[in-house]
Amino acid sequence: MKISTRGRYALRVMIDLAEHNDGEYIPLKDIAKRQEISEKYMEKILPILTKAGFLDGLKGKGGGYRLKKAPKEYTVASVLKLVEGSFAPVSCLETPVNTCSRRETCRTLPMWEKLYENLTEFFEGITIEDLCQNPEIIS
Repeated sequence: MKISTRGRYALRVMIDLAEHNDGEYIPLKDIAKRQEISEKYMEKILPILTKAGFLDGLKGKGGGYRLKKAPKEYTVASVLKLVEGSFAPVSCLETPVNTCSRRETCRTLPMWEKLYENLTEFFEGITIEDLCQNPEIIS
């Protein structure tokens, strides 16, 4: 599994909004400048987060973005799954029901299932608040 630039930037945006959360909308250009992400790239990420209900967005003067919920209510898993899709290390685990014709005899399936379970559990155990307060707790 490789986390894309979009996934990493989505996490940075969520952390930035959490760290600058004063209830006001934060302009896209401010987030982009602090995070050193182009505004054009941000325009691809922010609508995904807004449409999913992670952020509130307001257009026009005084507009921008803000978190819809408290930082402790967003897990790293929820953000990454939204922008990346599945954590599944193999395609047969990408859907809720494994329909692979080899699932009954596959010698490697238990290994992939365990990896998937571990990744999910790890990322579900870290919140945006955790990353804001003390990123070292993960190590």
